[in-house]
Amino acid sequence: MGQSSDRSSGPSYLFNPFTVATCLARSTTVFSNCAILYAIASAVGRKPSKSMLALAFAAYFSLYPALLLPPMILLCHDQSVAAKSSLGTAAMKLASFFLGATAWLLTLSYMLTGQSWEFLRSSYGVHLLLPDLTPNVGLWWYFFIEMFDSFREFFLGVFWLHLVGYVGGLCFRLRKQPLFVLTTLIGVFAIFQPYPSIADASLYFSLIPLYSHVFPLMRYTFFAIATVLYATLLGPAFYYLWIYAGSGNANFFYAITLVWSLGLSVIVGECLFAVLRDEWEVERPEMKGKDVRRI
Repeated sequence: MGQSSDRSSGPSYLFNPFTVATCLARSTTVFSNCAILYAIASAVGRKPSKSMLALAFAAYFSLYPALLLPPMILLCHDQSVAAKSSLGTAAMKLASFFLGATAWLLTLSYMLTGQSWEFLRSSYGVHLLLPDLTPNVGLWWYFFIEMFDSFREFFLGVFWLHLVGYVGGLCFRLRKQPLFVLTTLIGVFAIFQPYPSIADASLYFSLIPLYSHVFPLMRYTFFAIATVLYATLLGPAFYYLWIYAGSGNANFFYAITLVWSLGLSVIVGECLFAVLRDEWEVERPEMKGKDVRRI
């Protein structure tokens, strides 16, 4: 990553139309996004304690940032100046600090709510158990509307296992690039978490310019951008036709959310391909610019 990439990530977040729309909507997701960005900045700035504290706040605001803990630990360890301790020792210390900070925040909430733990079910239980099936830009709501109640618990586990499964695989395959793992996971969460919004996509789009040097290696950039723009323009129209005008049904809106998820998936996949291709060309300079065929 060059200095131009670092300078472009700030404006790409501040002037992103999705970020502006999120601020106009007064979404509380901005607090979670702020905490995630501060955690990443602290990790890169060799301040692991502040990074874990900020990540604890992000997980406290919204449950899914807790899944960013493994790559955040890797990033803190790699950015350490001395790095005298092993990865296992550093991981234990940082994870303990994160869990302690999270426990302190939950205890504080327990005290503020009249010494009751009911807030856990009303906040984090909503993410885990999906009681609210209000239409959104995610993939879960329509699936569970059509789901028989007898299979609900099973598919809840499957969906969450699918989301969690990306963490270990990406951390293992991209061990040398934990910052890109964080970026990719944020993009994955914008697609597959239970209640996503455009605020999650705006955070992912703001981090992509950090890897602008691999943009020439992407293959389907126009298709991905066109798909996202198509869904962005038609999404509100389809929602209006269904909810307010009554001239459509749930399939109208769910179809456009599938297009939105397709566009984001292509962007995530293309970024992943480009970074892996760049890594491969660095390891094998003689293959730079040559076509690759899967056998």
